[in-house]
Amino acid sequence: MTTTDAPLSGVTVLDLSHVYAGPYATLMLAQAGARIVKIEPPAGEHLRRRGAVPGPRYAFAMLNSGKESLALDLKSAEGIALFKRLVIAADVLVENFTPGVMDRLGIGWDTLKEINPRLVYAQSSGYGTTGPYATYPAMDLTVQAMAGVVSATGYPGSDPVKSGAAVCDFSAGINLYGAITTALFRRERTGRGGRVEVSMMESVFPMLMSSLSSHYSTGEEVERVGNQHPGLSVAPYSVFATKDGHVAITCEGDHHWRALAVLMGRPELGEHEHYAGVKARVARREEVDELVAEWTGTLTKEEAFERLRAAKVPSAPVRTVAEVASDPHLAARGYLYPQDHPELGPITAMGSPITFEDSDAPARSASPLHADAEDLLRDLLAVGVEEYEQLAAAGAFGTQPDTAR
Repeated sequence: MTTTDAPLSGVTVLDLSHVYAGPYATLMLAQAGARIVKIEPPAGEHLRRRGAVPGPRYAFAMLNSGKESLALDLKSAEGIALFKRLVIAADVLVENFTPGVMDRLGIGWDTLKEINPRLVYAQSSGYGTTGPYATYPAMDLTVQAMAGVVSATGYPGSDPVKSGAAVCDFSAGINLYGAITTALFRRERTGRGGRVEVSMMESVFPMLMSSLSSHYSTGEEVERVGNQHPGLSVAPYSVFATKDGHVAITCEGDHHWRALAVLMGRPELGEHEHYAGVKARVARREEVDELVAEWTGTLTKEEAFERLRAAKVPSAPVRTVAEVASDPHLAARGYLYPQDHPELGPITAMGSPITFEDSDAPARSASPLHADAEDLLRDLLAVGVEEYEQLAAAGAFGTQPDTAR
């Protein structure tokens, strides 16, 4: 599953996480060379069980490539006993249950650190394990609402809108990866493991930096501004209609505005007192947007982008999800790649945004079927056929319905 010269080669991770945040962190660990053993309940983790709807099946496949799967009934004494044996053989444990679940199962941090003092115990939750929100149920939408993302998204005078991307889940996953690798680095120096945690709310909070800085500087509530800069400190900064779609344009510097003015056939606007400086443009941002929109409306989004790019004006065509899903740049970099999946057939899989020079290609096996118990336990714990049959008969693996696949 791993390559010998990868940065995390030799690191074994027990992954009890589900849906997006935790599995994305462990996907990145797998791409860095770690061995990921996905510990699932007998019926499979939540995202796998959503398989009656096509979308989640692809999400599960994309987030769990390069991993192995082991079904354990952690509500049985036999399953817990076997899990504790696995903890002794592991370097990292990852979970994103509601705080308190692992303790109620008898396998929380206070228990596991006695079994394996070198273990890095990594957990992610909506709001962390302390504070007044700790026990609140958390999904991406609810954390977006609690963290101000929904309030900050949308147009003035309109209803608030959630982000189209699952920003809380994946920002937590990214931070969880960083927490785990940081804890592993500390363990290399001290020999000690430790518990690290990541809050979804705290992970997404910095993404509101422009809005937050505006509030902290004025003490006033921040209103929704649509596609404008959240801090209303840049103009133009918006999405403009074209003949066949839209193009995003921002003039971060006055030199960008001057270049855009030339493209629009209005070079005099680059030096006009009403538009020459960013402060003047922000004060007249509606006028500025009308001038830009008049120009972009005469072009296709690709024509506008090519002209803007040639003039070094920060811009991009507004791409559809379907366009991004087959992006040639992401394919050329190896981030998106074709994969033959045992259940779904040919699919598009994704790698990690982190690349390592002079390292073998990362593990790119398909997401595991449910489950690989016998071979995996033989490898990790030297469990023989007879012992495996005894464990199965005792209920360590629970009952695994065919629908879990």
